[in-house]
Amino acid sequence: MSLTLRKDFQYALLVPTSMGVRLTPVNGQPVHASDMFQMHATSAETNVASISSYLGLPVKVLTTFVQGSPIAQFIKNNLASRHMTVEGPEVPQDGPWGYRHQFNIADSGYGSRGPRVHNDRAGEVGRTLNIKDFDVERIFGQEGVQIVHLSGLIAALSPETSEFCLELARAAKKHGTLISFDLNYRATFWEGREEELREVFTEIASLTDILIGNEEDYQLSLGIRGPEAGGQDINEQITGFKEMIGRVKEKFPGASVFANTLREVVDVNSHLWGALLLAGNEWHVVKPRPITVLDRIGGGDGFVGGLLYGILRGWESEKWIQFAWATGAMATTFLTDYAQPADEGQVWSIWQGNARVQR
Repeated sequence: MSLTLRKDFQYALLVPTSMGVRLTPVNGQPVHASDMFQMHATSAETNVASISSYLGLPVKVLTTFVQGSPIAQFIKNNLASRHMTVEGPEVPQDGPWGYRHQFNIADSGYGSRGPRVHNDRAGEVGRTLNIKDFDVERIFGQEGVQIVHLSGLIAALSPETSEFCLELARAAKKHGTLISFDLNYRATFWEGREEELREVFTEIASLTDILIGNEEDYQLSLGIRGPEAGGQDINEQITGFKEMIGRVKEKFPGASVFANTLREVVDVNSHLWGALLLAGNEWHVVKPRPITVLDRIGGGDGFVGGLLYGILRGWESEKWIQFAWATGAMATTFLTDYAQPADEGQVWSIWQGNARVQR
């Protein structure tokens, strides 16, 4: 199948996000035992957008920055290096106890020692994202966007960001922009706001064209009954996922693309990686295949990024999931949370299992 993309556009992909930095110990060491760290700019949504931006499509990021912050400048420099256009207000820090960009402190793990992630989001400036700070009529009506990608992480950050994402979805629908929504349920974000966020997520999902999530996301964000209890056989698991997505499609008939990844962890550096895609009425399945993992964070975002890139390129849906599987696998070979593909050929080599040297 194919989706109808706008022909008049300045940006292929638009992502609203809250930017932060990740601190990672070198050489796969745990945080508590380390005194040397690498720092990377990061967010789930720009992880997704990096596939398109590195492969030459125009990408725009909507975010907010702490005014005068060296971390904000570090992030701006990084996004520019990823070929992304950025728009957003500068918020005064308001003293040492005021706003800042989030810190994601995470080790990669190694072998039998699993990775551990600690998110420090106190005072996160991204929680101030407000629809009043952006001219959505200009962005969607005059500039033009083919796909806007929304994440449940941003939609659940604060009441302001919930309204922000909902208004972006409404404006996108009005102007013929396709909407991608990765549910990304986080229990700590939802605590005390369950009824409010269920309503917001349900409306965004009702406007969505491309809906992405795992079994927990669909159950806890949208109230969809999950897969029936079954054994560990992969075929039974896939059948259960298909049945669940069928229930999602019945509740949200406006969406025509549904996707989720399949992952089995053998050890930190060895995973079985697969995916499911329903495009229209056609199923595509990649049964889990072995991949070697340097750092697992961002693999799911890489998958979504590859999926959206395939849609933007107008490929047949069978190629969407193949490319997405490969960009997800590629992301796990980077110490950044995002893949940096050199070209499409490099991605297709991963799908084909061709890791030979190219001279």
